[in-house]
Amino acid sequence: MADSAEKKSEKPEKKADHRSGKRPRRRLTRPPVWWPLPACAVLGLAAGGAYGVLKAPEYAATSYVVAVPDDTTEPATALGFAQAYARIATSSSTLAYAQPRAGLTARQLRTQVRAETSPESPMIAITGTSTSPSEAADIANAVADALSLSSNQAAKNTGVQLLLFNQAVAPADPASPSAAISGAVGMCAGGLLGGLWLLARPGRARRPEEGPAVPGAGPVDRPVAEHVAGAPAEEYATLPAQGEPASAKEKESVR
Repeated sequence: MADSAEKKSEKPEKKADHRSGKRPRRRLTRPPVWWPLPACAVLGLAAGGAYGVLKAPEYAATSYVVAVPDDTTEPATALGFAQAYARIATSSSTLAYAQPRAGLTARQLRTQVRAETSPESPMIAITGTSTSPSEAADIANAVADALSLSSNQAAKNTGVQLLLFNQAVAPADPASPSAAISGAVGMCAGGLLGGLWLLARPGRARRPEEGPAVPGAGPVDRPVAEHVAGAPAEEYATLPAQGEPASAKEKESVR
């Protein structure tokens, strides 16, 4: 019986030794606080590169029209009419003249053409955009011819004519950014968003070892408050009472 009791007492000790021999589990390390910055930059790079690869290249061709005054009109008047004609270059009436030659509807032309002018010269730049280089040039030339025809009908009254200065030619290189440029722009945008997220993230929780804050005192004043709270009461007892000489109290405090 004594032997069986000893064996039973030895079994839990072996189990305890077996458990104690297990290796402690490794704790997972937390990522750094600034992890959103590189993560957003990488995501932006991937998104921008994918956009540059998947999107079809876009071509742009530009034709130029100049406003010329007649003998009875001042040059400043031609400059003002150039500004006005640039505004009606993309109007419905002008695009209605241009759509037979361009081979597109007026709604499509409105989204694929734009007109620009300078406040210093009476010249209008008409730019056509398309996924095809030849179609972009046809759009620009069609709108330029339509604008010249419609404006010259009123040249006798305005004293200003629109003449075709330079026809558009099919471009060799696309105007849309390449995949590398799109990726770089996406990376910059992602990094910017990651930085803004770091700036706007909520504050970290208070650490347990910091202890409760003293009301009305900041982190710097806490040691001072603790020192005052833990000061012995004997220091206040050394103050001389009213009517007693200070020398006697000083002797008592020395003792």
